[in-house]
Amino acid sequence: MQTPEIHVEELKKDPEFLANIKRLEEECKTEQSIAKGYQLLDAQLIIEAPEDEINEIFTFIVNSAFDRLAQKLTDSQSFDMTDAEDMATARAIYEHGIQRYSENDKKGAKEIFLVLNYTIDHADLKDAMMVHAAAVMAGHSFEDFIENLVDVEGVNENDPLAFFIQTFSQPTDILLTMFAKQVKEGKEELRVLEESK
Repeated sequence: MQTPEIHVEELKKDPEFLANIKRLEEECKTEQSIAKGYQLLDAQLIIEAPEDEINEIFTFIVNSAFDRLAQKLTDSQSFDMTDAEDMATARAIYEHGIQRYSENDKKGAKEIFLVLNYTIDHADLKDAMMVHAAAVMAGHSFEDFIENLVDVEGVNENDPLAFFIQTFSQPTDILLTMFAKQVKEGKEELRVLEESK
């Protein structure tokens, strides 16, 4: 399937497209919707909006996501990955974790991946988050994780959860066995959350 060519300069002048962006921006704010925040971010990136506008949307997405995470933890609820808003929230938290990992903030990345393992209601994704956390705890650099543990060719771009790394060079259950020591440590850290329910 060939992707249609996007004419950016035409979109920047298209009143209907610009009206849709404005409407999306208003809906995003009034509904406090992270999913619509991502749609708005995508549209602004397509038309190469000013960096401060893009940063403002991204800040809204991340701040809202962590507010929702705190509420989910307080209410002992999970992210329902069939719900667009929950999926967008988990995605924002995950992307923040990946950013932390890529910046070598291993403590922050590990905590984010563990909390996602704890709060995501999707078995395969939970396991994938534990692989992320275990790789961090085992001392793998972000580059090493991507180059040696992730199967980038195996990503299904049509999967709505494709934003989350879930394809690895080894089957997930084998990686979890290889990282048994780190998985045990991670589960110990998560026990605190479990006991606070």
